[in-house]
Formats: sequence, structure tokens, C-alpha cells
Amino acid sequence: MLAQSFSISPQDLWHAMATPRAPQLVDVRRRDIYESVAGLLPGSVWREPTALAGWIDTLDRARPIVIACKAGKELSQNITAELRAAGYDAAMLAGGQGAWLDAGLPTIDRATADRIMPKRPSVWITRRRPKIDRIACPWLITRFIDAHAKFLFVDPDYVEAAAAEFGGIPFDIPNVEISHEGARCSFDTLMRLFKLESEPSLARLALIVRGADTARPDLAPEAAGLHAVSLGLSALAGDDDHGLLKQGFIIYDALFAWLRFAADEKHNWPAKAARQ
Repeated sequence: MLAQSFSISPQDLWHAMATPRAPQLVDVRRRDIYESVAGLLPGSVWREPTALAGWIDTLDRARPIVIACKAGKELSQNITAELRAAGYDAAMLAGGQGAWLDAGLPTIDRATADRIMPKRPSVWITRRRPKIDRIACPWLITRFIDAHAKFLFVDPDYVEAAAAEFGGIPFDIPNVEISHEGARCSFDTLMRLFKLESEPSLARLALIVRGADTARPDLAPEAAGLHAVSLGLSALAGDDDHGLLKQGFIIYDALFAWLRFAADEKHNWPAKAARQ
């Protein structure tokens, strides 16, 4: 049984991103329109709108789907209807990308995406035994840049060679584009390159990551906690880098949810009601 309404508002879609109910986001704008825009919907994948039969089986039936076009008119309406008829839990983005932009919601810089990730799904390669930045960066990439990205962890001396050999993107090592810049960490660099710095919750998360990753707990009260939890997870994981990545994503999903939905909530004891 379909759980979603036929349409979802831009704000509701944004609130669902990086949560357990995050949908698959499929951009079905016509190719010429898609290739002319400066910004992409976060985490979206483009599909040819007239070739639904060729890509429908790539969709995960266990997850909801949101279909987006330019203005929420015939393209997304028709494809959403076809998916729902086939039993998929599909909805269309009300108003399309135009409404998303009107709501002031973030997009991914298209020029950067095309330059850094000419082939998608993209492959990213970094050092083994990740702790903070090398978990935060894959989280940002998967949640907002390339939902189907693949991550490989190798010995530090072989990151660049492996990236060159297999067409991967090296990150968080010296002398590559996506790495530390002065006092800022690789997560900051990704935020800058893909033009996500203006989103307030992501910007605050970047400060927490920077403080935890660069021994600057003074930057954010939460940085010391992230540092401790990250090193604890790493100690438990051993060489299971991908298992650690999976656990780490839960931490960053939770931090991002706190920043968006619960940062003003206070918690103390005894509670006021209990004292009465």
C-alpha cells in the first residue's frame, strides 16, 4: 500500500533528507533543461523522462521515491502516476525545482559535480582507518552530492595511485583538491566546492567537524563529544572501515537532525513537572 501522498512540498522533502525516511530523488527534467541549470537537487539522480521502462527496475521498492521536474507539471505528474500504478511508493515534488529554489533550499553546484564526478556513481578513495573527516565527508557526499557513491579505503601511500588506476577521486590526503585548507578540514572543502556553505545547519555541522578533526574543541561545544565518540567507534571497528562508515553515518544523521529540529531543546533534571 502506498504511504505517500501524490505530492510532497519542497520543505517536507528537505526535512526528510538525511533521515531514515529519506526518499530516492529522481530528476526527470528534459536533458536540455537539466544540462542548462547551475544547481542540482541534493542527492538526486537524473533519468531520461521518456525512458522510464529502461530505469524503473533500478529503483528500490523498499524506499519511497520523489520525482522532480522543472515546475511540477506533466513530466513528474505522468511518471509519478506510472510508478504508483506499478506499485512504487512514489510522489512528485510540488512545484518542481522552481519551487525548491523559491523556498531558498540548497542545491549542489552543477559545474563542480560535472568536473569532479564526470562518471556517476562516483568512486572516492582515501586512507584506511577513518575517524572523523573521512567519515564526515562520505556522509556529506552520500546524503547530498551522489547518493550512490562508492568509497574505498587503502593504505595512505597508495591513495593517489589507486585513484588514478580506477578513476576514483582521492580525498583527505596531502596535495589533492579535496583536503585540508589551512585551518579548515576536508569537509569544509567539500562544502565550499559544492556551494553548501549557505545552508545554516550544514554550516554549523561543518564547524563541529572542524573542531573535532583539527583539535579545536573551542570552535563548537559539540566538537569534543564528536571527537570522543568517533575515536571510540574507530577503536571498536578495527579494520572494518565500511562497517565503521555505516555506524558513523548514524552519528552524522543524528547531529544533522539535532541541528535542524532539536537544537533549542533543553534537558535537565529534575524536570519542572517533577518538582511540582
